[in-house]
Amino acid sequence: MRTPLPLDAARAILYDLDGVLTPTAEVHMRAWARLFTEYLAARGDARPYTDADYFSYIDGRPRYDGVRAMLASRDITLPEGEPTDSAEAETVCGLGNRKNAAFTSELEEHGVAPYPGSVAFLDAGLAAGIRAAVVSSSANAVPVLRAAGLLDRVELVVDAQVARAERLPGKPAPDTYLHAASALGIAPEHCVVVEDAHSGVEAGARGGFGLVLGVNRGVGADTLTASGADLVVDDLAELTHVLVGASRRDGED
Repeated sequence: MRTPLPLDAARAILYDLDGVLTPTAEVHMRAWARLFTEYLAARGDARPYTDADYFSYIDGRPRYDGVRAMLASRDITLPEGEPTDSAEAETVCGLGNRKNAAFTSELEEHGVAPYPGSVAFLDAGLAAGIRAAVVSSSANAVPVLRAAGLLDRVELVVDAQVARAERLPGKPAPDTYLHAASALGIAPEHCVVVEDAHSGVEAGARGGFGLVLGVNRGVGADTLTASGADLVVDDLAELTHVLVGASRRDGED
């Protein structure tokens, strides 16, 4: 039976962004709701879009995968289109780009503040000599990190643009996390994956990572555990003391 890696023995921590470091999930949720509420109403769909749809079909997935899964849940089939499609195009990519435009507007208008507990945890890890990377399904990871004041704290960002360029399948496939570990030159078994979405937790579990840490932002601890999380907390601040201890021990060696 697999024994999870002790948190303070990690050589790198690979963070999801939305819902882990920043509450951009709320911004994404509003943008997705605006997109599909209007789109489904225009099609005359009798089932309105709800937050449950977001958690079931969109949360943690790359943008176009989320569009595809949501449409499939309503038995709607559209042409795939191309990533260069306009936001008005009636294609999977067009709808995805329409959502991204809504997200960009929200971010510019309201900004985003990181979770204080996550910042404390991130800083404690860095002080302990544990390297940090962000692995996000979002194409907006760098602007979000910059807006939150966190970009200079992470060594590597693997986002949707990197995944597209490297032809990496999105979560729940483990490929983006494995790419990050490889880029850092650290074996997966020495890395911690931190996720708040069931698809991301599953990616960490499937990738053979040393520890998969779930952050419960509303999905539910049972769901994250069932998806493969070794440990679930409500806030990363609950574990900061473990990394502070690691930093103190390193200083004594």
